[in-house]
Amino acid sequence: MSCAEVLVDDVVVEPCSGLKGELRVPGDKSISHRAAFLGALSDEGIRVDNFSSGEDCASTLRCLEALGFSVVRSGGRVSVSRGSGPSDPAEPLYAGNSGTTARLLCGLMSAVPGLFGVITGDGSLRGRPMGRVVEPLRSLGARIDGRDGGRLLPLSIRGARLSGGRLELRVPSAQVKTALILAGLMGGDVLTVAEPHLSRDHTEVMLEHLGVPVRRNGLSVTVYPVDRVPGGAWEVPGDMSSAAFWLVAGAVVPRSDLVVRGVCLNRGRTGLLDALRAMGCHVEVHPRSPQGGEAVGDVRVRHSNLRGIKVQPHQVPSMVDELPVLAVAASLAQGQTEIRGAGELRHKECDRIGAMAQGLSAMGVRIREVEDGWVIQGNGGAPLSPARVDSYGDHRIAMALAVGALAASGPVEIRGASCVSISYPEFFDHLKGLVS
Repeated sequence: MSCAEVLVDDVVVEPCSGLKGELRVPGDKSISHRAAFLGALSDEGIRVDNFSSGEDCASTLRCLEALGFSVVRSGGRVSVSRGSGPSDPAEPLYAGNSGTTARLLCGLMSAVPGLFGVITGDGSLRGRPMGRVVEPLRSLGARIDGRDGGRLLPLSIRGARLSGGRLELRVPSAQVKTALILAGLMGGDVLTVAEPHLSRDHTEVMLEHLGVPVRRNGLSVTVYPVDRVPGGAWEVPGDMSSAAFWLVAGAVVPRSDLVVRGVCLNRGRTGLLDALRAMGCHVEVHPRSPQGGEAVGDVRVRHSNLRGIKVQPHQVPSMVDELPVLAVAASLAQGQTEIRGAGELRHKECDRIGAMAQGLSAMGVRIREVEDGWVIQGNGGAPLSPARVDSYGDHRIAMALAVGALAASGPVEIRGASCVSISYPEFFDHLKGLVS
């Protein structure tokens, strides 16, 4: 049996004796979304290579095209420009499983006077909170309505001329911040957005790279209305959230030595590297030339004897999507790991805190679920148990459990593992290529 055998929608992952080699992961999902949205505000257009191959970013392109913007895709190269947009879409805009798509659409559409459209998504997305973006947009004059008073999709939007001012976000969210930045760029006055903790700043980095005026001051960012966004062209660096699975796999699977090429090393995305180093992992970073204003480098990891750590709430934003696979690393470490301040994981594609607790518990891990994270007693590197586990339709849960399966004593069957296509369709193919 191969290391990953597909059974319809399920996957059986066998343990392996080591992972060797190098690979490139798909283009960064967050950067790909933002390049597409900013391209839609540009007459000249933005062209990027290595655009994310996942379904989430494909949803963004479909929605922008339905709004009349020009979208051209050829393999990994994507070009987006204003075209004839924005115009009323003939049908509801379907964001699929992509919260980024839905929330950024809210910001863009709200600031176009007279534009009307409806945003919806799949069953999972229709249950995810939208009030966090709707409420601040309404405070600027946006006309948005929907289920539960606009807290849930579908949402109907009638664009209007928005005001400026200063908005204080209660929860740090790069998606909400970016939606508000898009609205501010298209609005009628200066807008400042402040966060309690710094979230990902890909939007700000991209705007600065394009020459759009942005003022950053600590935890706040100020944007100014512009007539147009300049065009540009670059290559999207590899997604750290996708690279994370291989970095942890290299750390926990004996006799492993892996290199992930061309990964985004944005300062707000390297929290996992810091956590692995604190656990005693051999991590090497070799910088490369920046792309689109973003720091880029090659990351090498080798199997290491890990120790437990404590992840504090202020560290969470820099690795929030990587926490499920960090929980796998903690399961195979020596001693206890405590991860707190990650309550946001309750509101992702599934309840990621509960899903990982159930999956790792089935694999013999002593893991205690708390409201905002986990307390994990590591097994000191002993193999995990064979099991049948569930992805709950969440791509990051499926891949995290697959990494755990590589360090198990027997096969692990993952139900619903085809959901990896949301962000990393090539995941299981890449896994087969790395087995030594």
